[in-house]
Amino acid sequence: MNQNDILNITYPSMDVAREEMKKMLSERKEDYSLPRPLYNDPLLFRVDVEEIFQKEWLFVGMTSEVPAKGDYFTVEIAQDPVLIVRDADGNVNAFHNTCRHRGSRICTEHRGKVANLVCPYHQWTYDTKGNLLFAGMEMGPEFDMQQHKLHPIHCKTAGGFIFICMADTPPESDFDDYLATLEEYMEPYDVANTKLAVESNMYEKANWKLVLENNRECYHCAGSHPELLNTLLEWDDTTDPRATPEFLAYCERMAQEWDNENIPHEHKKFGRRNRLVRMPLKEGTSVMTIDGTRSSQKMLGRIKNDKLGSLRILHLPNSWNHMQSDHFIVFRVLPISAQESLVTTKWFVHKDAVEGVDYDVATLRRVWDATNEQDRKLGEENQRGINSLRYQSGPYSKTYEYGVIDFVNWYSETIQKHL
Repeated sequence: MNQNDILNITYPSMDVAREEMKKMLSERKEDYSLPRPLYNDPLLFRVDVEEIFQKEWLFVGMTSEVPAKGDYFTVEIAQDPVLIVRDADGNVNAFHNTCRHRGSRICTEHRGKVANLVCPYHQWTYDTKGNLLFAGMEMGPEFDMQQHKLHPIHCKTAGGFIFICMADTPPESDFDDYLATLEEYMEPYDVANTKLAVESNMYEKANWKLVLENNRECYHCAGSHPELLNTLLEWDDTTDPRATPEFLAYCERMAQEWDNENIPHEHKKFGRRNRLVRMPLKEGTSVMTIDGTRSSQKMLGRIKNDKLGSLRILHLPNSWNHMQSDHFIVFRVLPISAQESLVTTKWFVHKDAVEGVDYDVATLRRVWDATNEQDRKLGEENQRGINSLRYQSGPYSKTYEYGVIDFVNWYSETIQKHL
């Protein structure tokens, strides 16, 4: 617990914290930012973890990160270690990464490949379906190995995306409808034939909600993101209230090109949580590089035209993504503490693309490394200002910050539903 967390403890118990959170959210002024404790109090952060990150569907990674049986990667969801592994039948499984003997983490590396999952502490051994294979004769003749399988986590895949839900029973919603649409919209990219080119992990000293709020608007882009705006159009989609007639006409022309190549592009929205929309980039540019030219010589899937723009995919509470002709970028946000978050960015290219020949990692990374660092500074200054005793909730712009309004409303509704 850092010093700010200690200074901001205000609630004597989790029960009191939950009641105070319920009261704050029910009394929250519409279209205003959240009360201060929801951005910096450690007990209210714990409620966020329990009611959002332990109950909702989370994006964790891509199926092409585990292309063959025994391939795995690990991730921590607010100190809860999770293991993603492909089993012998080709299924992607998720487990709590904790041994059923004494609780040690089983897979201690971020990525790897195994025949079986062997705990490094006492060598208890599991297969990639979570079954316990070996515990040693010292456990005695009455020990039941069937009762000591790895604890599974609900796991679903669609369009190459991996989602997990740590709740005993996942929430009922339109999530399966979203997954079906995601499968359709991702088909042109053939994710199975892509590979992870590089990833970055950035620790941001800001509450996870501030990270998402910053992402959900481009009000700040002109003053903060010169590299990104070399190619990105600031409009969120064709329903953006700021959209000009020229922009809408450009989108119509691009829609004809998308239709000619059978590329799905109709705006799809599933409540406030999930959205897919194909958007053009600035005319004359191909992808989100510093000069707008392609970053890889090998195109993805069945895409032929490198100027088809970007498929933007939103999944609350923790992911936004940009799918382009020669590479795609996925972003994942995970909470660390009341005032710290982990932002992971991953760049994917065609699996046959050769580094140094077909693509250059520095070229791939340049725009988003700069943008992430700029956003980190914005988020951290936002957090420090909110920590002020004089902070009070401020109004969002319905024209420029409607995406933020949607996110905060989704968060408020979801928390209250679970509480």
